[in-house]
Amino acid sequence: MDAFTYTDIFDTKGIEYIIVIFFLLMIIPVWIILNRPLKLKARVSRAAGALTAAILRVPKGLLFSKNHTWTHMGHSGNARIGVDDLLLHLTGGVEVGFLQEQGTRIRKGDLLAVLQRDGKKLEVTSPITGRVERVNPTLVENPGALKEDPYHSWLYEIEPENWKEETGRFLLAGEASRWIGEELSRFKDFLAATVHGEGQATLEPVLQAGGELIDEPLSEMDQEVWSSFQSAFLTM
Repeated sequence: MDAFTYTDIFDTKGIEYIIVIFFLLMIIPVWIILNRPLKLKARVSRAAGALTAAILRVPKGLLFSKNHTWTHMGHSGNARIGVDDLLLHLTGGVEVGFLQEQGTRIRKGDLLAVLQRDGKKLEVTSPITGRVERVNPTLVENPGALKEDPYHSWLYEIEPENWKEETGRFLLAGEASRWIGEELSRFKDFLAATVHGEGQATLEPVLQAGGELIDEPLSEMDQEVWSSFQSAFLTM
């Protein structure tokens, strides 16, 4: 019969290992419970995001009008028209209601389309004069494409009549980037003035802890605010 040796764990380091394991088993559930709000806050923060000038796309080569539309003339001589990235980051996902048809002549400032979300709407006006050559069929089939890339997801293609005269004051490249940043700052002032007298709690749903705007702040606002925004930012 083989001899064997009996070792009492209480006479060795074994008892210390058991205590450590027991302690870990107790602390892990507590850590999970305490950390859950932090993880939830992080998920919400990632989902909402902070709306800063750094995340706004301003491609070179496009001409930006101060009613937050852009235009670009192609090799064909026709100009595409769309809305800028800031406008879509303020509103979030919107559906486009096209108001002009192929062959229609429009003047600068004429109503082109409406952007709609949850029963609220903004009007988009044309930055140039000309004849509508095409309406973008992609946006009819997939409205979400506009938010994904507002510079490939143009609204209309127009044959311009007074291109040089009407685009002479439009913004390009670095000048457009600076203006977009200024518009974002102006929007913060606009929100503060809009809710003046109603208390800071009214702004809390659209502000992060550090005072930065969350992405899509207008989605939290009613049509009255959208209408005020229309007058302050989208009127030529």
